[in-house]
Amino acid sequence: MTTQGGALRSAWLRAPLQNRRALFPICYGPEFAGGMLHQWAYLNGVEIDFSRPGKPTDNAYIEAFNGGLRAECLNASWFLSLADARERIEDWRCHYNEDRPDTALSGLTPCAFAHQAVTAREIA
Repeated sequence: MTTQGGALRSAWLRAPLQNRRALFPICYGPEFAGGMLHQWAYLNGVEIDFSRPGKPTDNAYIEAFNGGLRAECLNASWFLSLADARERIEDWRCHYNEDRPDTALSGLTPCAFAHQAVTAREIA
């Protein structure tokens, strides 16, 4: 599963289990070592696949996303408070998913691509 934005992740999660890939890649992951994610994975028959530390090529999609987030949002902003940081990051996330075309998605935004995939699945 790629991380081209929340829209693709949401479309993947809404897909019937038989259509999903049974492997869920996660970059590094100590913060995910606890209960909720493991419980969800177990209940849905999904194997958690942690990337190896120091091996960013294990999941190049998340590394590209993290680089964009860092360069375009985190390094470009001076946050005045936690609330300000949350608001600016949410604005960036909405822009990333809804307004910004992605060349890897044939010039579509992640939301438009996810919508197209859901529509194609409904037609098929």
